Amino acid sequence: MKRLNWGMIGGGEGSQIGPAHRLGAQADGNFVLAAGALDHRPDEGRAYAQRLGVPADRAYGDWTEMLAGEKDRDDRVDLVTVATPNSTHFEITKSFLEAGFNVLCEKPMTMTVEEGEDIVKIAQATGKICAVNYCYSAYPMVREMRQMVATGQVGKVRLIVTNFSHGHHGDATDADNPRVRWRYDPAMAGVSGQFADCGIHALHMASFIAGDEVRSLSADFASTISSRTLEDDAMVNFRMEGGTVGRLWTSSVAIGRQHGFDIQVFGETGGLRWRSEDPNQVYYTPVGGRTQIMEKGEAGLSDEATRLSRVAIAHPEGFPLAVANIYVDIAAKLRGQPSGALPTAADGVRSMAAVHAAVASAKSDGAWVDARPPMFR
Repeated sequence: MKRLNWGMIGGGEGSQIGPAHRLGAQADGNFVLAAGALDHRPDEGRAYAQRLGVPADRAYGDWTEMLAGEKDRDDRVDLVTVATPNSTHFEITKSFLEAGFNVLCEKPMTMTVEEGEDIVKIAQATGKICAVNYCYSAYPMVREMRQMVATGQVGKVRLIVTNFSHGHHGDATDADNPRVRWRYDPAMAGVSGQFADCGIHALHMASFIAGDEVRSLSADFASTISSRTLEDDAMVNFRMEGGTVGRLWTSSVAIGRQHGFDIQVFGETGGLRWRSEDPNQVYYTPVGGRTQIMEKGEAGLSDEATRLSRVAIAHPEGFPLAVANIYVDIAAKLRGQPSGALPTAADGVRSMAAVHAAVASAKSDGAWVDARPPMFR
């Protein structure tokens, strides 16, 4: 099957997320890196793209040059990935969607709810894919959990407890490190720090697995390192449209925790547990029964979990292959084939609405706030 042309904006040499996208997009032979504007420094970006195999005439200095260069080509890119700083996501995504390109945007999709609603409307009007990289939802065993909930294997979901807490920004002496500082700078990160960076992954996962959306929330934010304007720790209680209760903790100062993303789902007839540091396993406990460990790759899993598993049982599939599964689903949609539950612009605007709701709640001593974007109320 012919590979699809793929272009990337941002994610240049030394970037944290760039390698995961390049490995993920090309892991299954669906995409080839055909164009790129990889760095805010034009010369460095062009040079790096060419070292990655991008032809010189498609190694661009910035995203505007890439848009101009690609839009009239017969072999223009089928998908553009936006992996730039948060504050640039809206303008780049909007411009490429309006020009008729399919887009995969890093999270958060936008800085404001209004921008997010604009992106949803543009994607609907153009008929183009606008996906958001909530890649943790693409682990095979997370898809298994979603399927188990959807088919009633744990009954109605009563409670979800999730967290995304690490300690890698807990050293106050490292607060001026550029790779850390921008996450707590409103000019670059927006209105929220840790919740917008990591917490929305946990919130999206709760909605994804439950098949339900967050209706309202109550938040408590803390900046435990005094030099930070935005929060580095947050506790968020939430309630979903279907009545499910949620508890979420997210922190970047939890020294001793490494990645720290896990989720527990408690239903009327059973419970489920998954953690990103052991992504091959789901712990399932039927009411009144013993806890069972379900393994990626074993017989009897759903078609969705099996479809996204590449290696044999007992061999771990890590973060880049979770990103790869997002690209697998995008490629399938582009080819008109069956695909999985791809996170879209609608998920992106719901996350941004939740971020702004959490900020408002934290400023009002934890008052309960409607977490839905206006277009979905």
